[in-house]
This record gives sequence, structure tokens and C-alpha cells, in this order.
Amino acid sequence: MTLLGRLLKNRRAGEDHTAWRLPNLQGPETLTLTSRHFSHGDAMPLEHCAKNIGGDNLSPHLAWTATPFGAAQLLLVVEDIDVPLPKPAVHCVALIDPASGHLDPGALDARHSADGVQLLRSTIGRGYHGPAPIKGHGPHRYVFQLFALSTPMDATTATTPVARARPRTLLPAITPPVVARGRLAGVFER
Repeated sequence: MTLLGRLLKNRRAGEDHTAWRLPNLQGPETLTLTSRHFSHGDAMPLEHCAKNIGGDNLSPHLAWTATPFGAAQLLLVVEDIDVPLPKPAVHCVALIDPASGHLDPGALDARHSADGVQLLRSTIGRGYHGPAPIKGHGPHRYVFQLFALSTPMDATTATTPVARARPRTLLPAITPPVVARGRLAGVFER
């Protein structure tokens, strides 16, 4: 795997195709998103990484500043923007009750999600999927993006139920405006 990582070293998805850049998800950057497990731009602890690389696949603690008035729902999107693909890999998509001010560790577990959390499909599956970058590929940034939506997501987006929609179909179909947003990036390298 190290050879593959070195061969793909200069291939990165980048920020251009992240949820953060979608026109319908633009809004004031007034939410401050934090974790007690890592600071913005710092290394993520192994316990939050995928099991196949020795982690526990435990979603990290996340907290945010007060949800602004007018937020009907919170949307959390976690993307690996350094994956060697044309677009970032979506590691988690969740709808969160706006009355919540934080998520405890493990709140995004597909089998036992926290109250007020609805897990949607990601690139990998449902629930949180921790970092597992290609060995030797270099550091990967995992961007936790939180959006305060003014309109709750309908049960369907176009003809696909929200619970079954793929992220690349679901995210562009969200009704603007976004009343606030914030993000936090953790880094992991093998």
C-alpha cells in the first residue's frame, strides 16, 4: 500500500467539490464548530479512525455555538478532501435537531445514533466512517461541516426518499437559505 500511496501522492480531490462550496449551502459563517478531541488543523486521535487501521471508528465529540433563530434543522457533512478521487469522499451525513448544542462521542454510530440524530447515506454507508487513508499518501484532511438549514429537509428530494438519497444527489437539492454554517478540520496520515 505504501507504493500506491506514493504513486497517488499528487492526486487529491480538493475543496472545489465539497458541500461547503455548493451554491445552495452558502451562508454566514457564524457557527463555531469544535471538538474536545482535536483542534482545527490538528491530528485526529486513532480512536476516531476506521477499525481496519486500528481505530475504534468512534465519532468525535462535536460542539457548536448557539444555533441561530430560524434554523429548522442542522446538517452535518464529513468529507475527506484529500482522497485521490475527482471528488471528496463523504464519510458521514446526518440531520440533527437544532435544539442540540453538541454530539457526544459515538453519537453518529449507525447502530445506536444519539437522540435527535438522523443518519443519512454517505459515500461509504450510513453513520460515521472514520479516517483510513491510503498508507504513504500523506496527510488527509477530514472536514466536519455544519449547516443550519432554514427549511427542514423534506421526506423526499425529487423522487428519492431523503434516507436513501446519495450525497451527490441530496446535497445540491437542499432548499436555501442556510442561516449559519461552520467547519472543523482534523488531519490523519498513515
